[in-house]
Amino acid sequence: MREQIRCAVFGLGRLGYWHAENLAGKVKGAKLSVVVDPQEKIAEKVAHELGVQWSTSSQSILEDSEIDAVIIAVPTAFHADMIKLAAQHGKHIFVEKPLTQTLEEADEVIDVIRENGIFCQVGFMRRFDPAYAEAKRRIDAGDIGKPIYFKSISRDPGSPPAEFIQKSGGIFLDLSIHDYDLARFLMGAEVESVHAHGTVLLHPFMKECGDADQALAYLTFDSGAAGDVEGSRNAMYGYDIFTEVVGTEGSIRIGSLRHHDVQLLTDKGSVHDIVPHFPVRFKESYLLEMNHFIDCLRKEEKPSVTEIDGKKALEISMAAKISWKTGQRVHVGEKVKQTWRNES
Repeated sequence: MREQIRCAVFGLGRLGYWHAENLAGKVKGAKLSVVVDPQEKIAEKVAHELGVQWSTSSQSILEDSEIDAVIIAVPTAFHADMIKLAAQHGKHIFVEKPLTQTLEEADEVIDVIRENGIFCQVGFMRRFDPAYAEAKRRIDAGDIGKPIYFKSISRDPGSPPAEFIQKSGGIFLDLSIHDYDLARFLMGAEVESVHAHGTVLLHPFMKECGDADQALAYLTFDSGAAGDVEGSRNAMYGYDIFTEVVGTEGSIRIGSLRHHDVQLLTDKGSVHDIVPHFPVRFKESYLLEMNHFIDCLRKEEKPSVTEIDGKKALEISMAAKISWKTGQRVHVGEKVKQTWRNES
């Protein structure tokens, strides 16, 4: 086992900063060597705070033979190019979801990753959440029999601004992709088709962005199972994440609105606080997924969620978006590529 994996973090937005902070002192076997951001003030500030080097040049860091792995937390539009460059320079890769913006790009990066023999992990952090991990273990153990229905809800407490929405790929790609990955992960089956719907209920600017703030996708699986995924930007009460897998012998539910396990009882009734946003709900998950990435590199083992999983989730997201645009049920796979090309 290797003692230490020397890392560079590219992109110091919210997720990039969290990953850098975790690598700087919370992940065994990791050494954060440098942080990279095109904005010099941000790179310098984070580097000073974490006690590491900084740069505005990704190319110079990729050419540094002292760097073993890179964490790519730049905007989605730059994922494909960054992954290919990192792989060509022999760096192992952790990339935030989605893997890429298009399926053509996904195929390109998969080829480059394979050609250069490096490991890649995609940031589907919910798989590492203790509750989801335990649910997976119980399902695989047969505790609910054969999984026959999947239900998942992701409701954000508000919408990002229009500037973000325009570049995000839309609600099916930016938000619901986590649920699509969970569908494959928990059901142990592939999604065969998607019939999706979406509308604008609260944020008028979504129409100008060609997006929806409320979405629903009905899934069919190759195992014969079915499911539905709701995505929403309209949960003004808090961050609402819930998943259920129904089996032939029972059901397993993951998620709660409770932030603290405290309930206030008065003559006016009963109240409890609500999880405010995703950094609170999945803070531990981000650390656990990075622990897994570094541990795999130290052992020279492939991570449990790879570029192939990234492409599979992207395929489902694209199918959902096409279905919403066309009003038709869309089959996942090669047909998605062709339909997406025609729609574009």
